[in-house]
Amino acid sequence: MPLLKPFSFQDEFNFKLAGRWLLLGSIVGVISGLGAILFQTLLGIIKEFALVHLVGIQAVKPGGETDFIQFSPGIFNPYLIVLVPALGGLIAGFLVYKFAPEAEGHGTDEAIKAFHRKRGLIHPKAPVVKLLASVITLGTGGSGGREGPIAQIGAGFGSFLATRLHLNTKTRRWLLAAGMGAGIGSIFRAPLAGALFAAEVLYITEEVETEVLLPATVSSIIAYSVYSFRFGWDHIFTNVGDYGFSNPLELIPYTIEALVLAFAAFVFVKVFYGIRSLFSNWKISNFLKPAIGGFLTGGLALALILLTDDRKFIIDVMGGGYGILQEIFSNGIGRIGIGVLLLVAAGKILTTSFTIGSGGSAGVFGPSMVIGGTLGASIGYLMQFVFPGIPMHTSTFAIVGMAGFFAAAAKTPLSTIIMVSELTGNYELLMPSMWVCSISYLLARGWTIYQSQVPGKLYSQAHLGEYATDIFETVLVSEAYKKTRHFIKIKASMRFEEILIVIRSIHQRIFPVINEQEEMVGTFSMTDITQELQGSQASAKTARDLMHKLVLKINPQESISKAQRIMIANNVEELLVVDDHEQSQEILGILTSADIMLAYNRKLSQMKFGKEKPEPMPEDNSILEKINLSKVLEKDILTVDHDATLGDLIKVIIRSKRNMFPVVDKEKNFFGMIMLNDIRELMFENSQYSKVLVKDIMKSPPALIRREDPMNRVMEKFEKTHAWNLPVVDKHNHYLGMISQSSLFSVYRNQLANQAEI
Repeated sequence: MPLLKPFSFQDEFNFKLAGRWLLLGSIVGVISGLGAILFQTLLGIIKEFALVHLVGIQAVKPGGETDFIQFSPGIFNPYLIVLVPALGGLIAGFLVYKFAPEAEGHGTDEAIKAFHRKRGLIHPKAPVVKLLASVITLGTGGSGGREGPIAQIGAGFGSFLATRLHLNTKTRRWLLAAGMGAGIGSIFRAPLAGALFAAEVLYITEEVETEVLLPATVSSIIAYSVYSFRFGWDHIFTNVGDYGFSNPLELIPYTIEALVLAFAAFVFVKVFYGIRSLFSNWKISNFLKPAIGGFLTGGLALALILLTDDRKFIIDVMGGGYGILQEIFSNGIGRIGIGVLLLVAAGKILTTSFTIGSGGSAGVFGPSMVIGGTLGASIGYLMQFVFPGIPMHTSTFAIVGMAGFFAAAAKTPLSTIIMVSELTGNYELLMPSMWVCSISYLLARGWTIYQSQVPGKLYSQAHLGEYATDIFETVLVSEAYKKTRHFIKIKASMRFEEILIVIRSIHQRIFPVINEQEEMVGTFSMTDITQELQGSQASAKTARDLMHKLVLKINPQESISKAQRIMIANNVEELLVVDDHEQSQEILGILTSADIMLAYNRKLSQMKFGKEKPEPMPEDNSILEKINLSKVLEKDILTVDHDATLGDLIKVIIRSKRNMFPVVDKEKNFFGMIMLNDIRELMFENSQYSKVLVKDIMKSPPALIRREDPMNRVMEKFEKTHAWNLPVVDKHNHYLGMISQSSLFSVYRNQLANQAEI
């Protein structure tokens, strides 16, 4: 036998996997980069024509960006500063609500939602509509950023590519995230930050989608290269300087900055969604809402111009607003003034909320940079008077402020630190940026600008199926069955007449039979009792005559998954919990199908919330919508005629392993239900078999499920009634079948597993 295994490139290196992701990632990167070029070109043309030529305003541009197409500056027209954004909003609103309503708002949130809740699917026309609506919104003065549109464009192509190539859901989600990272990495010339952002922005907590990092890295690098080949390789902001961190005492003012930024981010999120809610509840045409948002944006900008007599910097409350940041980096705040800085920060919160909250199409990253940068510069200026002995620069506080504000608002501290460094080319401020981002992020845990973010992988449909399977395989029967549930054991020598008296008032359906040494020798069920009662002559004198030696049991150390399989295979809802490790089998209790479902939900709740929280039924509507009523409808449950006698009912009970019996007539009209537990005492009185009618002892169910009820409505009925089984009828009240919580839960769990598609 050779000591050394022959060397094989195929065995040692996975060229197939590497080649696959290099190819797919590169395709997504190329398209995302070209999409960013098209976006930036169209935005430059519209902005030059609408704002520079028509309105007559010309904001300062970031040093690393140049408009290749320029129009001659017009004469400032205060009326057009209000009307042009309104017209842009009207056109953008028409495009969005006519052709792709999902393109409304900030696109990053929609991409996050598609990853978590839409199996990575984005409609192919949404990125196209998003591109056009966004360049019109931003080009005519709407306040917003470029990352939202370009993220949705890149994510949309990633989703489209995976769908066309018939790749599985997991790969489609990866390519969606890779496209999102590629778009951001290209438009901001920040490839590392783009890849990290795609993995980090999906969750509101510290969790990161590590599986998308490498695909996103490949796509981001390619997209950055394609975009920069056309628009240049410079950082977006130039002349930033090389100020760094050299004094530990600087952490004191930076801590104060972090506190202010966290509060400002809180205000931004609340104002943003407050205004969005107002527009959403406004009973007017959706087409008009973005126009009103544009009108308010232009009106506020005009009011601030008239108030400050400044058109050079205050105008950055409109559009992207990066010009004022470039001025801070290049010349400090001397020509701006702290008053204008604070007005721009406050105004940007409002104009962004007006623009996007009304249904306009833009992102929130760009405005966050402006708000954080101007606030940071203002804080740095004030800190020079509070701590005169510590050398400080307003530009460094602006850079750190950009990072800290967005880290708090978007819950993306890692990628934001890298993003700001790549935007400015200043890597000397990594340490204070880390300090401020960490503090602001930790302070701002309860809210986020991206509402589609989820707390962790357990909340994402991309992973929930994995957890569902894990829970069923890892939760033990000992954790599921109710140890306090009262149950009785029947001695093998007990006479049949005594058995009837003992079980008359017990809701137990399966009964263990024990000998004199307390050892289990068999079981019998309620069905066996009713069969014996129906016999022409009693043959069972004692429990030993009645019992079966085949015992449906489960060990407490087995999983609830195995218990459920035994129940389904034998069409029963109860198992004996038996410790059979020793020679003598100790009966510990009874496990029901309800116990299994409640144990699953307790475990899921512990994983989600760190504690048990009542969650008795499946609650994810996006999964429930995929469950058809026919998948959970049980049609094999025996029914009984409403004119039948108690004796007829007993014959049905004997043939059934269930404890519920729908009452119908010959035309299948539904009248009520009979539950076995409700008639136990009566069923042992043979003299009543021909006297008592079914219609006299039936009861109305706590609720009826209609065939047309959506599954979330079905859930509500189970929740309100606390029932374990409910009948299903059509609109004419004809009986169709039954739905049980256990069958519904089983289908729900399978759907979760399918969602993961691992």
